[in-house]
Amino acid sequence: MGPDGVPGQSVPWRKVLWERQPFPDNYVDQRFLEELRRNEGIRQYRYWAVVKEAGLVGQQLSCVAIFITLWLYMEQGLLSPETLLWTSLMCALLGYGLYQALTSQTQSCSENRTRLADSQSAALFLSFTFGFSPVLKTLTESVSTDTVYAMSALMLLAHLVSFPYAHPSPPGSLSLNAALFASVCLASRLPGALHTFAMLTCALLVFALWPCLLQRLRENAPGQFLGACVGVCVGGVGGLGSQSPGGAVLLSLALVSVTLICPLLLVSLQRHKDNIHGPWDEAEIQEDISRFLH
Repeated sequence: MGPDGVPGQSVPWRKVLWERQPFPDNYVDQRFLEELRRNEGIRQYRYWAVVKEAGLVGQQLSCVAIFITLWLYMEQGLLSPETLLWTSLMCALLGYGLYQALTSQTQSCSENRTRLADSQSAALFLSFTFGFSPVLKTLTESVSTDTVYAMSALMLLAHLVSFPYAHPSPPGSLSLNAALFASVCLASRLPGALHTFAMLTCALLVFALWPCLLQRLRENAPGQFLGACVGVCVGGVGGLGSQSPGGAVLLSLALVSVTLICPLLLVSLQRHKDNIHGPWDEAEIQEDISRFLH
């Protein structure tokens, strides 16, 4: 594999540059490709394992659909804010109890939070949200409705894109802020301040607290985690179908694509992966040099 005029094999070639040799610098012998390694460290995926992980993406899409459905019902006067508040309160209490039941002793010690601290945080949020609801109701009065809807759609899309699917508890700051911004925009178009308060409380439950419970199910109850994802997806499609059959069809297609087709493509394309490694790779320092950095 060297250029013309290479000396005979009586002079052995060594792969060093600090020693003068009767070979060009770009010369390599026939042993060069013997160190070729293919697909080193490639992770092999199993289809149903990927489908299970993709279910987290599908249920988050459905959570957005459920939130939009609840907002549509409130805007049309089909759902009272009192009903939504009491339902959210019951769901929050049930979810908190399930979260505590699924928390192991090790996780409880590492979190270092008490029920009193959780109650104080909830009371503080509800008090501030209720007090500022009249302000939030009039926050976007000077903005056109089309602009509010466009901003809400953009922020919900940003929420889905930036959501930390690998570890959703706690939700990422960008993802949560985008979802709450969209919630404020949509809630400001509801009839009264109590509607705004109920919608923001529901948004906190859907976008902030539900991912924490889902992560706990994912860690400690894998079977229930899969059932919860399926239930949320069914609820999202059913709820959206009651308001927009076309939207339900689109959501169903998106869920099938994300949870079934995309994992199939990932697994089927794995056999075409061809990463090569060899002596041409950059050198990697294996020794621990952290002691020299202090």
